[in-house]
Amino acid sequence: MIFPNWSATMKNKAYIVFGFLALAWGMTFLFNKSASTLITPTQIAAVRVFMGFLPVFAAALIGRKLKWRHLRFTHHFIVMSVLAGSLYYSSFAKGIQLLPSSLAGMLSGAIPMISFITAAAFLRDEPVNRRSLVGLGVGFIGVAMIARPWDASVSASDLAGVGYIGLGSLCVGLSFVYARRFLSPLGISPLALCTYQLGIAALTLLVTTDFNGASAIFDNGWIALGLFFGLGLFGTGFAYLCYYFVVENLGAVKAASVTYIPPIIAVLTGSLILGESVQLLDLIALMAILTGVVVMQSGRTPPMQRHMTNVPSQQS
Repeated sequence: MIFPNWSATMKNKAYIVFGFLALAWGMTFLFNKSASTLITPTQIAAVRVFMGFLPVFAAALIGRKLKWRHLRFTHHFIVMSVLAGSLYYSSFAKGIQLLPSSLAGMLSGAIPMISFITAAAFLRDEPVNRRSLVGLGVGFIGVAMIARPWDASVSASDLAGVGYIGLGSLCVGLSFVYARRFLSPLGISPLALCTYQLGIAALTLLVTTDFNGASAIFDNGWIALGLFFGLGLFGTGFAYLCYYFVVENLGAVKAASVTYIPPIIAVLTGSLILGESVQLLDLIALMAILTGVVVMQSGRTPPMQRHMTNVPSQQS
């Protein structure tokens, strides 16, 4: 009787962690936007990745997941560090700087759609059926309603912001394909892979980033705390650990549903805390994106959904 009780306890804890993960990922848009008023997007990405690396590295050391024999796969880790690390986080930081955080959060809901397209293009076992295509179409209608490239009143800065969010989303999609093709067959622990990915990305950003003027982040203590702890330590590092805990105890399909909540939280924090204007059309667009993703995901087979969640969506 001990084991059933233990299983129920772990599931209950997993639902609590699920809620924390959704909140942590949703709040990252607020922390990122606030930091962008004081320092550059690349500086934000560097701090975020470094702080996120620390708890993941500690967990991997404690769990003894890091092996010297993994060094021969360093070239794969470098590619992943660019796609799902340095370029991804830098692109999203730039996009959030240019856009209202609420709109950036809405657009991030399209990450599963981009991942589906890249998987369908490069992986033979990705099912493409009518339901998936309908969901994809509905979702991109929502994206178009936010971007509105036909509207002359939409500024070039806003379109550039959409482009940067799109680039970051493409990086996530390509990282999924690369992980499926080259890393999954290696049987390396996801925690180890995450450690190598973030570690190399942190080193790359720390070496290449111009930190002139970065001390301005300390002009506002709350914004500094949001960047170092809200965005970096919890929103990136502990979020990874929480994600894998949820996958282990609730399953990959349920864990994937956590990505539906952060865009909603981004809208709430952007409008209520930052005072951003959210129009009815934007809310309709968000519903179209989330509906499209749900319909698209329902067209996948369970095994494929499990593969999709091997690489966290890494909400910005």
